[in-house]
Amino acid sequence: MDEPTADARTSRAIHHGHRFTFEELQVTRNGHATTLDAVRGPGAVVLVPVLDDGRVVLIRNHRVVVNRILWEFCAGGIESGEEPARTAARELIEETGYEAASVAHLGTFFTSPGFCDEQMHAFVATGLRHVGQRLEHGEEISVVTRTPEQVWSMIDDGELIDAKSIVAMTLYERHK
Repeated sequence: MDEPTADARTSRAIHHGHRFTFEELQVTRNGHATTLDAVRGPGAVVLVPVLDDGRVVLIRNHRVVVNRILWEFCAGGIESGEEPARTAARELIEETGYEAASVAHLGTFFTSPGFCDEQMHAFVATGLRHVGQRLEHGEEISVVTRTPEQVWSMIDDGELIDAKSIVAMTLYERHK
């Protein structure tokens, strides 16, 4: 069921952040009223960069919110008016230092639809050429390559626990 039900709904902006807007939703569904918190986001991308020999490019990224260094595929937010494929190409260079000859769409998914409307677009990047990282101020990212089998082992072992990266790897495997 893709279409919303005939719920009564009002929203009130609570905070406008750098990237996200936070809202309080008042929803009446089947005669029952409830209050929900919602995060509104512009969308983002995640990439599976694949080297000519089949290895994939991962990053080790310090995530301040969880205060941990995580294994991930490179990712980033879509800028106003930017097409997701352009965002993907830009983020690939910034975070990994690789430029892609081809960036192909793998799929789109909601990151956390229970409280957030952000959609993430997954891509595979091939024909990689190293041009050097262009990290944004404050980013702490190191680049590592692994075979797809090693990535699956990292997921199985709980070493790679970033959801967007797990989804991207799954979409990549399904489209290979």
